[in-house]
Amino acid sequence: MTIREELELREKEILAPWACFSVDSKGRNEQEEQCDIRPVFQRDRDRILHSKSFRRLKDKTQVFLSPDGDHYRTRMTHTLEVSQNARTIAKALRLNEDLVEAIALGHDLGHTPFGHAGERALNRISPDGFRHHEQSLRMVDVLEKNGAGLNLTWEVRDGIVKHQMNTIPATLEGQIVRLSDKIAYIHHDMDDAIRGGILTDDDVPEEIARVVGRTLGQRLDRFIHDIITSSQGKAQIRMSDEVEQAFHKMRAFMFENVYTNPKAKAEESRAENMVEVLYAYYCRHSEELPELQKRMIEAGTPVHTAVCDYISSMTDRYAIKTFESLYIPRTWDVM
Repeated sequence: MTIREELELREKEILAPWACFSVDSKGRNEQEEQCDIRPVFQRDRDRILHSKSFRRLKDKTQVFLSPDGDHYRTRMTHTLEVSQNARTIAKALRLNEDLVEAIALGHDLGHTPFGHAGERALNRISPDGFRHHEQSLRMVDVLEKNGAGLNLTWEVRDGIVKHQMNTIPATLEGQIVRLSDKIAYIHHDMDDAIRGGILTDDDVPEEIARVVGRTLGQRLDRFIHDIITSSQGKAQIRMSDEVEQAFHKMRAFMFENVYTNPKAKAEESRAENMVEVLYAYYCRHSEELPELQKRMIEAGTPVHTAVCDYISSMTDRYAIKTFESLYIPRTWDVM
């Protein structure tokens, strides 16, 4: 018996009956030989962790564009906080932590530079629109490994593309990531807003604080505990009605006071303009796209799709550098 098979048996002994077991996975789009050490979801987690798109998250905006400070979140730290919250919940509910972690680490791989500002720009200008959760799936299916993709399992792919609030993942593990994503960004975006002098803990309305707490730590603890106690023994991962209502009120509060706050979002219009200019340029000059995108166009991919693939894969820094190289005059130096 291989180590993988021993681990698969251990899952059957330890995890809840309604967990998603590695041995019961619906499989991959392309069949491949099993690893002798790692079950399939652990293998997917490793593939995502070692991917180029995952490494690029460290230089992509979460909420605050180019903040003056070392402690503001990036898309990478957001992803890690989602993963940690999700694993805590999965462990308590005896669900599959490997599957949860793989989905969490992959859920934002398709995010644009400059956070949702970049996403809005591409969605506005591209004929097919642009949605980062769909691009995350495209990243792991098509774009990673120079066009070969990561060939992930069906369950991980389902969790990645369905992490938005208006969809329900097929597995309880995917549902955990879906909620963990929301409580993570509400928690850390408020923390960053406090750090940036936009909010204080006292600004949180009393009707919210009374339910979920008056400090950052209290609120995160309340959300996680509530999801665990409300989901035990159930076929759906959920919050209690009281906490869910408080969550939606808190989200509305954040949109009003942070996500649309001119102080926090002063540079976003410039970022959107930059993304739109880059999109228009590469649609006109597709011959200047990287080799992968040019091969895909030759194989029938629409030019605008290939351009979205390229721009969405950029980090903030690379997008700015590319824009400068195309449109900012350089100092003339006579040799």
